[in-house]
Amino acid sequence: MPPAYLSLLSSGELAHRVEQAFAALASCTLCPRRCRANRLKGELGVCRCGEKARVASYGPHHGEERPLSGWRGSGTVFFSRCNLRCVFCQNYEISQADAGPEVEPEALASIFLEIQAMGCHNVNLVSPSHVVPQILAGVLLAAQAGLRLPLVYNSGGYDSLEALALLDGVIDIYMPDMKYADAKAAHLFSGARDYPVVNRAAVKEMHRQVGDLVLDQEGLAVRGLLVRHLVLPNRLAGTTQIARFLAEEVSPNTYLNVMAQYHPAYRAAAFVQLNRRITPQEYEAALQAARSAGLTRLDGITSPS
Repeated sequence: MPPAYLSLLSSGELAHRVEQAFAALASCTLCPRRCRANRLKGELGVCRCGEKARVASYGPHHGEERPLSGWRGSGTVFFSRCNLRCVFCQNYEISQADAGPEVEPEALASIFLEIQAMGCHNVNLVSPSHVVPQILAGVLLAAQAGLRLPLVYNSGGYDSLEALALLDGVIDIYMPDMKYADAKAAHLFSGARDYPVVNRAAVKEMHRQVGDLVLDQEGLAVRGLLVRHLVLPNRLAGTTQIARFLAEEVSPNTYLNVMAQYHPAYRAAAFVQLNRRITPQEYEAALQAARSAGLTRLDGITSPS
């Protein structure tokens, strides 16, 4: 299955999307924060990112979900900064700081092509929500130069419908987080009270665009939706509600990774509710919630240590 963006490239629509996306940076509403900063003139909103994207690191990653990592790795591109403020972020050195250099679209395209030359199975765009225009520009140039890998949109799940409309027909695999079912928890721990509403609308739109996750004969993802859900202590993530939403309002065939690796990183120790790892019992309860909701496509199961 050829990557989706090739059709938009041949029609000229991909170039048009780049123009639309960069025009939106003049009064930025590309994420749900709707800061209206003029990023083209150096104004910074919540994401603290201007006209250019910053790339903290890139290369093969063998620790992603099996359908993405395969045997040659997922070609991760870690973008600095983020439109969320998660107090427990395990990549806070990247998400909350200016790690890595600013890059022009030509340099970003070269990174995508280098990932392809490394033999990776896909280009995995990590924390992309605030740099959609820059990604589109890089994809356009890379596709013109021979990029043929599927694109993975690996986001925190706080994505606007406006940005997703620009990505329709460009992204092959959406991999959003679903962090919270409760607005109070989202506000307290990520500074985004509207996260549950925004997140559910975004996941539904992602699924509308790409459908359920499709694997090829070798078990590699080629298209579709893959959802990540990090289990938090004390049921703070709302696993039961999220699982029911996915099964009833998205698809019972949703591919879900119920993740057990939570630990009190960054500023989590300041919150008594978050200041411990999850227990095996909490993780098993989360898995059971997913199964009880009717979800059967669960990624490789691991227990918390």
